[in-house]
Amino acid sequence: MRLWGRAEYETSSAGLRRAVGVVRVRGAKRQFRAPTFFKMSPHFDMSGVVVLDSLEPDSVHDYQIGYFFSNAELGGVGASTSLDWRAASRSSFRTGTDDPSASRTFVFGSCRYLLRLLGGAWFDLRGDKIFESILRQIDEGRVEIHGLLMVGDQIYADDLGAFFSDRLPDEYLKRYRDAFSQPGIRELMSRVPTYMTLDDHEIEDAWPKNASPSDFRVKYPASIHAYQVYQASHSPLFRVRGHRIEGIPEKLWYMFRDGCCDFFVMDVRTERVLGGPGEARLVSSEQMSALLSWLTDGSGRVKLVVSSVPLFPETRAKTDDHWAGFPRDRHALLSHIVEHRVERVVFLSGDIHASLSAELCGIEGTKTRLISVISSPFFWPYPEVSYRSLVLEGTLRSSNYVLQLQRVGPVHSTDNFTRITVDPDRITVSVFSRKGDPLAPDKVHYF
Repeated sequence: MRLWGRAEYETSSAGLRRAVGVVRVRGAKRQFRAPTFFKMSPHFDMSGVVVLDSLEPDSVHDYQIGYFFSNAELGGVGASTSLDWRAASRSSFRTGTDDPSASRTFVFGSCRYLLRLLGGAWFDLRGDKIFESILRQIDEGRVEIHGLLMVGDQIYADDLGAFFSDRLPDEYLKRYRDAFSQPGIRELMSRVPTYMTLDDHEIEDAWPKNASPSDFRVKYPASIHAYQVYQASHSPLFRVRGHRIEGIPEKLWYMFRDGCCDFFVMDVRTERVLGGPGEARLVSSEQMSALLSWLTDGSGRVKLVVSSVPLFPETRAKTDDHWAGFPRDRHALLSHIVEHRVERVVFLSGDIHASLSAELCGIEGTKTRLISVISSPFFWPYPEVSYRSLVLEGTLRSSNYVLQLQRVGPVHSTDNFTRITVDPDRITVSVFSRKGDPLAPDKVHYF
């Protein structure tokens, strides 16, 4: 289990003071374990990640987390350090299960716009209400949530347009502080294991389609640094040594598993190569190779592919930004699934400001059945898209397969979140409004 925390900046006559994070954890009805200390680095916006091991699986643990300032090296901070836990933040989490057939329930979504008003002096809190609704469902005992998936556009760094978008590290970091410090999302992420991937608005709209050489030198490294600090650092992406994460990741895609679910969280934004139909690449050959191997690794679990942009259904406009605009990669992926008869594959996506589920089923002798669940937006204060902007029928054709859209919709375009319950033989999809009300009856897709 990885816990993320952040200290406030504090200066002295010698400069920035060193902050040390500290956490202690206990299982149900047990004493707290000895505290674990970790660095909170000014190079990472005074944040840090601590890795907790030897925790009992599928069980609730309470924890307290805080920080203090000290000039001592981390190795010199220990049991003799006097700690006052009264000011520490308190929460709890449930660890993952070691039962490979266990049912799992996840909440996921994308596209949370943080509307700035009065020149940025005040933020619209409506975008935080949806996370309060998720918390309310948990607290009322209606459901056990095993994970939160944030599948892109957690921030809108370009909300004031191309000429005023964030460009420098401090601007991106402040954007994340504003977005993740609102009370609902802060509490939800403190209680539920959270996995994230980025899309374009973490950098700029349609990245890298309109990027200049200067953007690659300045904007891109600044945005990815902030992304690593606030989104990637608490994922399985970073290597672990003891109770610390270390190194600088050379990629932004990763895998994890829980119960009957295997997840491959893709990076379909930063590895793009633009060009003609035969040249454009959505992901690197390394990522595609890893994805195809993972699909046929024989785990026996449900395979959930997290892709910030949809594989299907397509949109009638701007399809060059989605899998449909990269036919070489889409063909390689679908052909692999068809030829190897990979079963129980689900794609989880966002981006299009509409939520729905659909199946892509083989015809003319092909037995393939793929499921796509799209969830978006968490919050968007402007006019919503219409179902007419989506391609809700038809086929995908190649020389070696014909796949047809089936069981498409309904389409929900208002602010919403999606809850999926995954069993070895089915996935149940539930879509809720910003206030937590069901938008339609549950929809079940069988594998």
